[in-house]
Amino acid sequence: MGEAMPEQDLNQNSKTAAWYVVHTYSGYENKVKDNLEKAAENNRMQHLIQEVQVPIEEVAEIKNGKRVITQHKTFPGYVLVKMIITSESWYVVRNTRGVTGFVGPESKPVPLTDAEFEIMMNSQPQAEATKLVVGEEIRILSGPLENFTGTVEAVDVARGKLQVKVKMFLGREMQVEIELDQAEKVT
Repeated sequence: MGEAMPEQDLNQNSKTAAWYVVHTYSGYENKVKDNLEKAAENNRMQHLIQEVQVPIEEVAEIKNGKRVITQHKTFPGYVLVKMIITSESWYVVRNTRGVTGFVGPESKPVPLTDAEFEIMMNSQPQAEATKLVVGEEIRILSGPLENFTGTVEAVDVARGKLQVKVKMFLGREMQVEIELDQAEKVT
């Protein structure tokens, strides 16, 4: 790891903290977060390495016929670090176990803009429940129409909704709107 931070970057240090993206081994994001926080504390650098975040999202999944909320990493293999870049803070982050480098040209740290940080922290990847397509038969998993079956009429991924024509009593049909995670394909 004989890599050194280029001298020109040291002279452009800012005294205000910014968010940087650090690349990690996939699956080690939380461990890297813990290691970075401990390294900042052990080296008395909390004023330079101020905050570490692993972007996550809560996703509703169906497990054993029940709706369960789980957490997924939005950007596997990446951790966000709010820090003031100095040669010392760069060295501590870069040499933390599990960190493979900073994201930026030639691995030089490039701060995120406020808008980029918001996008990364609030990103909602397209729902996996969109495996449902128009014309498929589904069963409703929750709500007032639980266990009713119907046919998908429209899928609105952006809103997370399905338009479903539900088979009601005595052969009647009714069009309803439900959440994507309220439906499962009838097999």
